[in-house]
Parts: sequence; structure tokens; C-alpha cells
Amino acid sequence: MTTQIQQFDFSVDCLRALLWQHNDAARLEALIRAKSEWYAAEHSTFWSDWLVDVFDLRTANDFGCAVWATILDIPIALTSKGDDPNKPIFGFGQYREGFAQGNFASTNSVILTLEQKRLVLQLRYFQLTTRGTVPEINAFFKFVFSSLGLAYVNDGYQMNARYVFAFPLSSSLETVLTEYDLLPRPAGVAIDYVIVGEADGFGFGRYHETFTNGNFYHA
Repeated sequence: MTTQIQQFDFSVDCLRALLWQHNDAARLEALIRAKSEWYAAEHSTFWSDWLVDVFDLRTANDFGCAVWATILDIPIALTSKGDDPNKPIFGFGQYREGFAQGNFASTNSVILTLEQKRLVLQLRYFQLTTRGTVPEINAFFKFVFSSLGLAYVNDGYQMNARYVFAFPLSSSLETVLTEYDLLPRPAGVAIDYVIVGEADGFGFGRYHETFTNGNFYHA
């Protein structure tokens, strides 16, 4: 899968506005030349930066990701209220940490890195623009996950498919993929996924959570 953005020429040559009868108009020529230099320094630079920082999902910055999140109608920040979404939140600190008892509740705030935001937005874009066939998905996965490792989908031939990730997913990214249902597939196809090749670790729960002390391993 190859991705190429059309190249644009953002330069503005204001000197083309000068006609032959302006040859002796030194002041007019100086003004137009100064304006042309301003366009070269400001106008062209702005649009070149806009392509990199906003338009291209591979290099978009935080502002660009926020713009794309609005266009693609997908939030890039996820906050849940624990077991009861209707329970009012009271707790301590930035993430409303509490005792999860009585009127206390804890929030699960998923904070994505810039790279993860780009990945989520690319998955959403692909989800909206593809038929969801296995060859298409595998070609896209090879493109979008190339920096992380091998990822592909297998057709189960029973209206089901399994996604395989040969690298560990961070807990935040895995939560977003699950909550937003971003893995592309044809309509009516059931999916699941497996993560292979993860490091062996000793700890508690799916993510080997520990006290980060001694010889414990934290994924």
C-alpha cells in the first residue's frame, strides 16, 4: 500500500502584475517586490507547514489530530466513570481517584500519545473508506503498523475474523481499539484479536500489574 500526497506549488509571484509601462516606476516595483518576498516567507511556509502538521495523518501534530477527530467524528480522549456511568464522580486528584465505595467512584482516563492519536485516526479513516476485505485490511495494517511490528487479519470463513498482533499493545491503545470498535471489517462479521510474542512477566491481571517493586515485571 502506497500513500502519496499531491504536490502543490504555494509560491506567489507578485512581480507578474508589473506591466511594461511600469518599467520606470521604481517605487511601485519595490513595493511589489517586498510583497512578493513576504508571500515567499510567510504564505508558502504556512501552507507547507499545514500539509505536515494538519493534512497528513502520518505527521499531524496535536492540533491537526484535533481537527481530524472532528472531521472523522471520533474523540481522541476517552474517560469512563467505572461500573456505573450515571454515578456522580467524587474523588481526588486529576483523575478523580476514590475508593470506589459509596458515593466515591474512580475514572478510567485513557491518555493517548501523539503517535497513538495518529494511529487511531488512520484506523478510523480506513474504516470509513474501505470495503473491509482481507487483502485490503492486511495491506493497510502493513502500512500503518510497520513501525510497531507484524499485524494481520485471518478470515475464519464463518462470518468471523481474527486479528493478530505480533507485538504488545499498550493498555491505553487496546482500550481505545475496543471501546471505539476501530478494527475494520465487513458488516455482520464477528471479530476477535490475539496478541502474540509478548514478554513473559509475573504480575496480576491481564496487564501484569504489580507493585513495581523487587523482581516484578510491569507490562
